[in-house]
Amino acid sequence: MVRLSFLFSLFFCIELFAAPSMTVDFKVEKFKLDNGLTVILHEDHSAPLVSYQTWFRVGSADEEVGFTGIAHLFEHMMFKGAKRYSNKEFDQVLRSNGATNNAFTTRDYTGYYIDLPSSKLELAIDLESDRMESLQITEANLKSEREVVKEERRYRVENRPTGLLFETLFAKAFVSHPYRWPVIGWMKDLNNITVEKCREFFKRYYSPNNAVIVLTGDFKTSNAKKLIHKYYGHMKSQEIVRTESIQETPQKTPRETTIRRKIKGNHIALGYHISKAGEDESYAMDLLAEVLGGGTSSRLHRRLVYQSQLADSLVIYPMTLNSEGLLVIMVSLKPGASPEAAKKILYGELWKARNRPFTEAEVEKAKNSTL
Repeated sequence: MVRLSFLFSLFFCIELFAAPSMTVDFKVEKFKLDNGLTVILHEDHSAPLVSYQTWFRVGSADEEVGFTGIAHLFEHMMFKGAKRYSNKEFDQVLRSNGATNNAFTTRDYTGYYIDLPSSKLELAIDLESDRMESLQITEANLKSEREVVKEERRYRVENRPTGLLFETLFAKAFVSHPYRWPVIGWMKDLNNITVEKCREFFKRYYSPNNAVIVLTGDFKTSNAKKLIHKYYGHMKSQEIVRTESIQETPQKTPRETTIRRKIKGNHIALGYHISKAGEDESYAMDLLAEVLGGGTSSRLHRRLVYQSQLADSLVIYPMTLNSEGLLVIMVSLKPGASPEAAKKILYGELWKARNRPFTEAEVEKAKNSTL
């Protein structure tokens, strides 16, 4: 029996560095259809390829208690066929035309993408508009995809210590906000989802006025606009009624828990509440994470992996979400290594970051790496 440790603390400050003006400059054109569909175009003729992406403003934070996981489950349902392209045809047509495709669900949004030869752009638009407008939601499709998601949960979370650790981190960090439940959902809630619930979810969130199309690659803007108007212009917008989001209860004291599993090494996770996406501090957090844990020459790698020989690996990254963020630090210790010794080093390095300015060389390196 070994220990899988999880730590959570709130109190953390950093000195913000005033960065010089840094921009990434490329031309984009943005427009909106009458039904509210937002479209962003970027021409790039360096290769005969295009990437066609559809982003919906819906994620696990929009779910209801008792029905967690429906946003991710619905991502799976979107591959089950629609009016013009049936279940099996969707992927078969893409593969036969040299395309790759996939999708992803987060706490705040769901995205779908198709990468394919630029000569096949209209095919991608046809496929994506078809399932946005007329997805086939049936009991058979729901049953098969629910089992796929449940197996995915077993593989990614229940049978993987780091997956369980990450899930527990958010469950402890957020006690009121919907961020507290995992994107993949709780197992018991997945069983609650019905066809009627899926149809309601589809109508509420998978409408043109809740979507953003992003197209980049080898195409003519004038032609792309015509095709998008042709395939999406007739669709009707829907009233987006979101589940009322409960604000997170302010945290006053550190929280800590321990998970025990039969594994060879211990794992430690720390989380710190930080600013939400887009705020000025979120950019400073990117640089902070880079200085502390970005690469083998970073502070935490040097101390935990090389000098003390306590850890095999570590990651640190800021998750700047739509409502608020969480700075995540996860450390995988070597078998037999002391979690207490590792925590002492972690807290020591965080104390230095909070109380002593970084060197100019560290900050410049972090900027260059981030860019």
